[in-house]
Amino acid sequence: MSTKHEQGVYVVPDLTVKDLLEVIPAHCHKRSAVKSSMYMFWNMFVIVAFYKVATYADALVDPQTLSLPHVALYSFARFSVWALYGFWAGLFATGLWVVAHEAGHQAFSESKMINNTVGWILHSALGVPYHSWRITHAKHHASTGHMTQDQVFVPPTRSQRGLKPFDPKREDLLGSSVSEEVKKEFYEALGDSPLGATLGFMSYLIAGWPLYLILNASGQRRYPKGSNHFNPSSPMFAPHHRGQVIISDIGIFLWIAALAAAIYTYGFSTVSVVYGVPYLWVNHWLVLITFLQHTDPLLPHYRANEFTFPRGALSTLDRNLLGDLGPIMGWIGAHATLGISETHILHHVCSKIPHYNAWEASAALRKVLVPTGIRLDGAPGGWAEMYRVYKECKFVEDEGDVVFYKNAYGLAQMRPVFNDTTASDSGIEVDK
Repeated sequence: MSTKHEQGVYVVPDLTVKDLLEVIPAHCHKRSAVKSSMYMFWNMFVIVAFYKVATYADALVDPQTLSLPHVALYSFARFSVWALYGFWAGLFATGLWVVAHEAGHQAFSESKMINNTVGWILHSALGVPYHSWRITHAKHHASTGHMTQDQVFVPPTRSQRGLKPFDPKREDLLGSSVSEEVKKEFYEALGDSPLGATLGFMSYLIAGWPLYLILNASGQRRYPKGSNHFNPSSPMFAPHHRGQVIISDIGIFLWIAALAAAIYTYGFSTVSVVYGVPYLWVNHWLVLITFLQHTDPLLPHYRANEFTFPRGALSTLDRNLLGDLGPIMGWIGAHATLGISETHILHHVCSKIPHYNAWEASAALRKVLVPTGIRLDGAPGGWAEMYRVYKECKFVEDEGDVVFYKNAYGLAQMRPVFNDTTASDSGIEVDK
C-alpha cells in the first residue's frame, strides 16, 4: 500500500538566451582591472589585518600580562585566537579564490593576458590548477544540470546507487507515491543516521575539492577511472589544451615548493596555523557554496532531449552565505566572498559580468524570472542547509528527460510540467 506524497510543480522554462540577456543593463558587462584589483587587494589587506591582530592577541596571552585561573587556559586562549584567525582568513581567502575564478571567466578585466596572469597566480597560490579547472568549469557552465555533459555534482542514478530496478506496480516514476515495502528497501540502502549524515557531509566539505581535482570525485561519471585535472592527456581536455594543463601543473609544483620552503624556514606548525588552516577553510567554503548552488530537491536535472542552455543556467539557486546566522553574518559572508553565492543564477546566465556589477544585473534579471514562477532563492548557505540537502538528495531515476532528486524513501519533492504550446487563442486545444 502506498500513500500520495504532495509535490511541488516545476514549470520547465522556455526562455531563450536573448530573453535573459536583453534585460541586463549594458554597463553591467563592463570589466575594469583597476576596480577588480581594488577588491582583490582589500581581501588581502583584511587577511593580513587578521594575522596582525592574532599575533598581537597571542602575545598578550602571557601570565605577565594576563591573569587566568588555570595554566591550561593559556593554551586554550592561544588556540582560540588562531582558530578565529583561521576561520576569518579562510573566509576572505575564499574571496581571493572567487577573484581567480572570475579571471578564468575573463571577468577580471578586458585583457585576456591580465585575466590569465592574475588567475594563474591566485589559483596556484591556493592549490588550484588554474587552466585545467578553468577548462572543465567552462564545460560546467555550458552544460549545467545536464546528466551526461555537466562536469560536477552530477546526481547518481538509481542503477548507479545499486538499487533495485523501478517497479511501476509499487512506485511512481516521478516520486509522488511509493509503497511501504519499497520505502523500507530504499531506507535500508540509502538511509543515514543523524551522525552518519553529519560525518558524511563534513568529510565531503573537508576532502571533496582535492578529491575532485585528483580523482574526479562527484564529477562526470562518463569519464574513465583515473581521469584528473593534472594529466594533459586526460579525456577532460582536448589536445590543444595540453600546454595550458602543463602551465597549470607548473603552478602547482611552485605552490608545493613554496610550502616546503616555508616549512623549512618557519616550521611545520607555524605554516599549518598561518596558511594550512585558512587553506582548509577555503576548500570547505568552496565545496559548501558550489554544492548548495547546484544540489537541492527543488532543482531539475536534464537529459539531452530537454536540455537547453537557459534551462541549465536556471537550474541553480541563489543563497545567502552565512545568512542562517543572522543578517550581519549574512552580509559578511556575501562581502567576503564577493556575492558568488547570492548572485549565482546571474553568473550562469552571463559569467563575464564582474561581481561588482552582478548585483544590479541580477536584480534586472529577476524581473524576467519572477513572473515565470521559477524558484530563485534557496535557504541560506550553512551547515544546517548542507545537512538537510545531503539527506534529501540521494538519487535520480534512470528514466525521464527532466528528473529531480529522490530522498531515502524514494520520494521526490518536485515534479516537472511543461508549458502548454498546443492551445489556440480561444483557449481550446487543437491538434497539430
